[in-house]
Amino acid sequence: MGVTLSKEQIRKKMDEENVRFIRLQFTDMLGTIKNVEIPLSQLEKALDNKMMFDGSSIEGFVRIEESDMLLYPDLDTFVVFPWTSDKGKVARFICDIYNPDGTPFEGCPRYNLKRNLKKMEAMGFSAFNIGTEPEFFLFKLNENGEPTLDLNDKGGYFDLAPTDLGENCRREIVLELEEMGFEIEASHHEVAPGQHEIDFKYADALKHADDIQTFKLVVKTIARKHNLHATFMPKPLFGVNGSGMHVNMSLFQEGKNAFFDSHGDMQLSEVAYQFTAGIIKHAIHFTAVTNPTINSYKRLVPGYEAPCYVAWSGSNRSPLIRIPSSRGLSTRIEVRSPDPSANPYMALAVLLASGLDGVENKLTPPTAVDQNIYTMNKSERIKNGIRDLPATLMHALEELDQDEIIKQALGEHLLEHFVEAKQIEWDMFRTTVHPWEREQYLSNY
Repeated sequence: MGVTLSKEQIRKKMDEENVRFIRLQFTDMLGTIKNVEIPLSQLEKALDNKMMFDGSSIEGFVRIEESDMLLYPDLDTFVVFPWTSDKGKVARFICDIYNPDGTPFEGCPRYNLKRNLKKMEAMGFSAFNIGTEPEFFLFKLNENGEPTLDLNDKGGYFDLAPTDLGENCRREIVLELEEMGFEIEASHHEVAPGQHEIDFKYADALKHADDIQTFKLVVKTIARKHNLHATFMPKPLFGVNGSGMHVNMSLFQEGKNAFFDSHGDMQLSEVAYQFTAGIIKHAIHFTAVTNPTINSYKRLVPGYEAPCYVAWSGSNRSPLIRIPSSRGLSTRIEVRSPDPSANPYMALAVLLASGLDGVENKLTPPTAVDQNIYTMNKSERIKNGIRDLPATLMHALEELDQDEIIKQALGEHLLEHFVEAKQIEWDMFRTTVHPWEREQYLSNY
């Protein structure tokens, strides 16, 4: 991963590794990985960007009458899956989606991120570097291979076996990822029983979004081999911490970290403060994208280490934005609200657009909040200029509609289809009678 290969080198590698099938992967609007699997005989057609698929069958893509879409494989994303069969391995490319006339398809989340990165480059920055920490839970499968709510362990933060029974599964995930070219920085048990985190090296935004999708696929595949179900659902269990996907980010300019200034306040540059101010300004408006499910809002509540208030700090972990202590090339801003149900291409696009708005308009962030926000009451928060993040998906969609910068970052096609899909999701949830309601009301009324 990360090494640009020529078509000739790819053919040679496929031959050496006994690759028999190729998966052309892409991500739909809801963040789900889709793939068209082709036999080796179709490789040349795929490498010439001539492989078509039916776009009308994909959520949020196109209507039936304009259904033919083209897959353009990104040769940089070529990788052979190490766990596939001895009879013939499976390789994959991540693809961009194009219209039959050869123009990029605006509903392709990966293309949309590239579009936002072009704006960044036009402003004089060379890279948007990202490091994320996607957390997940491991549940046992039942005899039919369906997920249960039985956890595979009773471990806690940084626990080791025998309490952490997920350790073998996690170790195998790490080994498979390393074989695929990932640099793993840490792997540990998280706070909640059954909850795990594997941190991999930061990369530029496009590659990192690709890496998140590959990571999810590997985690789910290897978990199943251990008779476990890995879920990136933000809050699968009541009463314990949910799963977040903290996003660490920095802008680079001519090989230097644009957020670092050895003479600046806290050794942060003006650009770092402006970018932070942009994130704070747009936070409540981009939440629908970074936290896109009904369940996301069960995580964004006080008491479980997830942020629910818009503020920033250099030390405190309760606000939305934290500035980790590393400086120099590692200077970065950490946004703690996103969760792993987010489409990474869309989430990074709205985070980038928010920060760039701050830089472009030279915004100043509010004063840092270094006390624990969870212990403040509402009037104290208002006095400190601290706003609450949206409490429901519907509230988040209403806030999204108020922000032109975020709407532009998504583009017309993605925005329209995303909002429509999420309104349907909200309506289904709103009109369903939940077990909690029957427990509370059936006997009493």
